[in-house]
Amino acid sequence: MKRERRLPTSLFLNLVHVCLVQANYAPYFFDNGASSSNGNMALFSLSEDTAVGTHVYTLNGTDPEGDPVTYGITFEAGARKYFAVDENYGNVTLIAELDRETQDEIEVLVNISDGLSTVAEKVRIVITDANDERPEFINTPYIVQVQENTPVGSSIFQIEAVDRDTGSGGSINYFLQNIHMNKFTIDRHSGVLRIKTGINLDYEKARTFFVTAVAKDGGGKLRGNHKVFSATTTITINVEDIQDTPPIFVGTPYYGYVYEDTLVGSEVITVVAIDGDRGKPNDIYYSIVNGSEGSFEINNATGAISVVKSPTKLKKEVYELKVQASEIGSEDNETAHTSTTVIIRVVDLNNHPPTFYGESGPQNQFEVTLYEHPLEGETLRGLKITVNDSDQGANAKFNLHLVGPSGIFRVVPQTVLNEAQVTIIVENSAAIDYEKFQDLIFKLLAVEVNTPEKFSSTADIVIHLLDTNDNIPKFSSDYYIAKIPENSPGGSNVVAVTAIDPDSGLWGELKYSIYGTGADLFLIHPSTGIIYTQPWAILDAEINSKYHFFVKAEDIEGKHSLAEVFITVLDVNDHSPEFSENIQEKTMIIGSPVKVEAIDQDAEEPNNIVDYAIMQTDPADVFDIDQSSGEIKLKSYIRSLDVIHNITKNKDCIWSVIIQAKDRGSPSFSTTAVLKLGIREEMFHTGPMAAFLLQTKDNPMKAIGVLAGLIGVMVMAILFISTAMFWRNKRSPRIMPARRIIKKRPNYQPRTVRMEWLSFKKFSSKAAEKFAVKEDAISLQNENSNNSSQVQEPPWTLSTVSGSLSPKLVKKQARKKSGALFAADTALVSELKQRLEMRNSAIGQPHI
Repeated sequence: MKRERRLPTSLFLNLVHVCLVQANYAPYFFDNGASSSNGNMALFSLSEDTAVGTHVYTLNGTDPEGDPVTYGITFEAGARKYFAVDENYGNVTLIAELDRETQDEIEVLVNISDGLSTVAEKVRIVITDANDERPEFINTPYIVQVQENTPVGSSIFQIEAVDRDTGSGGSINYFLQNIHMNKFTIDRHSGVLRIKTGINLDYEKARTFFVTAVAKDGGGKLRGNHKVFSATTTITINVEDIQDTPPIFVGTPYYGYVYEDTLVGSEVITVVAIDGDRGKPNDIYYSIVNGSEGSFEINNATGAISVVKSPTKLKKEVYELKVQASEIGSEDNETAHTSTTVIIRVVDLNNHPPTFYGESGPQNQFEVTLYEHPLEGETLRGLKITVNDSDQGANAKFNLHLVGPSGIFRVVPQTVLNEAQVTIIVENSAAIDYEKFQDLIFKLLAVEVNTPEKFSSTADIVIHLLDTNDNIPKFSSDYYIAKIPENSPGGSNVVAVTAIDPDSGLWGELKYSIYGTGADLFLIHPSTGIIYTQPWAILDAEINSKYHFFVKAEDIEGKHSLAEVFITVLDVNDHSPEFSENIQEKTMIIGSPVKVEAIDQDAEEPNNIVDYAIMQTDPADVFDIDQSSGEIKLKSYIRSLDVIHNITKNKDCIWSVIIQAKDRGSPSFSTTAVLKLGIREEMFHTGPMAAFLLQTKDNPMKAIGVLAGLIGVMVMAILFISTAMFWRNKRSPRIMPARRIIKKRPNYQPRTVRMEWLSFKKFSSKAAEKFAVKEDAISLQNENSNNSSQVQEPPWTLSTVSGSLSPKLVKKQARKKSGALFAADTALVSELKQRLEMRNSAIGQPHI
């Protein structure tokens, strides 16, 4: 029987897997081009200033079977990782800083996988430039050597800076800082440094220049902003000297001495010359041109002059040698040599002390004239002093000392061999002051050093100082305070200012002047400094009591100083107190004072303090007045009109009181005024309306104006409310219910009315007469005792303004229901009532 062969299960599964794999298609990236931000990163570029953490790209692809895909990005081994990718979404993020100057391309492998197949593509990412690099100078430091005779405009150096950026950010322009102060210019493109037009270099004036150069790039974008970077460097320019100045002998004049015991070949004196071109000096060649007569020779290299004959064989006492110094290597240059004279004396043994010589021979006093404060280090050029010791060798060596005020001058040289020209040099310029001493006297002392005799000699140095304008005028005080009465006439002296200038002559003469906003009323004498008022000036302490200005003291050359002047105008009692009116009318309520006031226009106390007094009244013992305040009161025993009626027959209670206002000045001024004072008792009715009526009794127009204002306000309020109600009813469709108003007819009862007669009062200060009348009392009485209500009929008041009569309705408030009388008295009505009673009494008529 044939056995059946079965395939193993594992082999079957493998066959199935192979079939499935062969049926799977690989995923792929979309290629969207260089301008796209998603795809396979082909031709993708990225700016180097992109911030770390930025989402820069999105990998995008698909799987033919529609299976989900994942993304990845890898770098070569050892390469820096710049990107990370979200494997599910393909978002590529920058994780490291980019630097185009270090790496301008990045190679990466991007891959896409569907789980079975993975596709990888190698892409090259280009890093674009951003302006993130500064220019850098190369081959620094810059040190330039330039000869002083280099032609103007010549190129002397070229600087170079590099910027690793590309485009405008890598282009560089050059320029110099402080170009207006430099002697050089630079080409902005090439960096070539040149000597500025019109500028000549001179080694003897300036040997080194430090120039600051700036390199600036063309600017570019950096993280979204336009940036420009620059760098600076310093160029050191050394000016080289050229041979254009002849040699110069130093230490001239030269004096040498040959003594009796001087050996042949001994050095007498050494001359020294230096090349005038200090930068690259040439060596000097010395020679004797003439005057030697074979007795002296000179070392061509050192300039040392030696005697070649025995002193006993020297035929002359004084030899004048002409010595020439020439620059070695400048034979063709005629200006490369110079000459000087060397005087050599032949002297005997030590039998003479040092001796000072002037131009005419031995001299023990020298005088010179000098301006004060010379420059320190300056020599006294007017002194021509030679000191000589006729001895020879060590016997002719001596020291020089200057005896006198120390630290002002010093003598050069301090040690002399045989003979020297004495120079006195200024050490302390400030001490040489003409204002301290006009003459300085020193002793010049010469003392031998190495001789047992210590021979010495002295000479007086007398320095006559000349003055200079070195001082500034100075006032005796920084400020001056003066006082002047306001009644001083024009041209009055106020204060004298004093300034001192220690300089002599015209430099010490001062001119005074004043200026400032407060100087208009004043003048100053230009020589004496006396300040006085203008001839037309009128001072008034009440207008201006303080003046402040400046005074200047100036010398002939304009040196000046300032001081402040404060002037106070003193008040004098030149005003008398003044009342507002010579005749005043006031009403006094018994128990309350009235006040009068006078004003004194003087500016200061006590001139403007006013005292009051009652000068005359009839009878006299009725009023008291406060001396300081001007308050007038009745005597304390007068408490009612009855008391007043007992004192005087003046029934209308009007007094004419003469008041005096007197100031406290010296002399004192006073003024009098007549006060017509009406007295009445205190009103029964109080309250704001009564107070207002009392205040306006003499001015009815004010009351009318206030009343008109109140009526106007009420009319406006009524119009506003009516308009609002009209528009509300017009807009509302509702019908308002009708209301019937039933008003009880008032029951007027018979009443008695008492009215005063109309009386008149004439005021002297008014052209027209004013009249007023009102009911004194209205008695209302209800005959029906059961009816407690009181009915009041409006009273009438009559007032006149400018002669016209007009009725005015005045509302009265009801008092208590007890039936008390209603009163609205004012001061005017009370006065009219009193006059009416007096009139009725006089004619015997009954009072109604």
